[in-house]
Amino acid sequence: MPQWWAPTIVVYLSIYLAATQHYRKALYPSAYRIKRGTYTLINPSFQRSVEDVNLLFEILLAGMQIQGEDHTMLIPDEELASLRSVEKLEVICEDVLPKKLSDIRRMMAELNRRRQPLNWQDFERTVLTLVYITQTLAQISNQQQREAWTDALIQLFKALQKDLGPSSGKI
Repeated sequence: MPQWWAPTIVVYLSIYLAATQHYRKALYPSAYRIKRGTYTLINPSFQRSVEDVNLLFEILLAGMQIQGEDHTMLIPDEELASLRSVEKLEVICEDVLPKKLSDIRRMMAELNRRRQPLNWQDFERTVLTLVYITQTLAQISNQQQREAWTDALIQLFKALQKDLGPSSGKI
């Protein structure tokens, strides 16, 4: 009788190891952790439709601020801030986005190692990280820190530009 179960186990273990390595190399590992006591916010994403994209654009135009020290997101327009769909955006900005320069550099190193285009959740988070870096840069007065954050901004912008380029497969 052939030992059919041995190759099956090998295939199963290979898939299992590949899946565990995927989560270890996640671009935004905090997106896979349970937040605020609910499993529905694991790997949250804000943009699910064209209306969500338009809402995000409107929120950014209204002057949304992502503050790093206390990890809060502020939307000056009370009407926009009170929308139920903004809750996921708050979770992304407060719990998922990297706020330390070292974490942003780690993320950029992972971005540079990637050979495939970003999925839409990671693209959304990377754009929001770019917004956060820009807002942080505007508040820094120390020249050395300013140069470090400017370098991070430029590298992240180039990574996004590369991801949108024709060679990445996106249109």
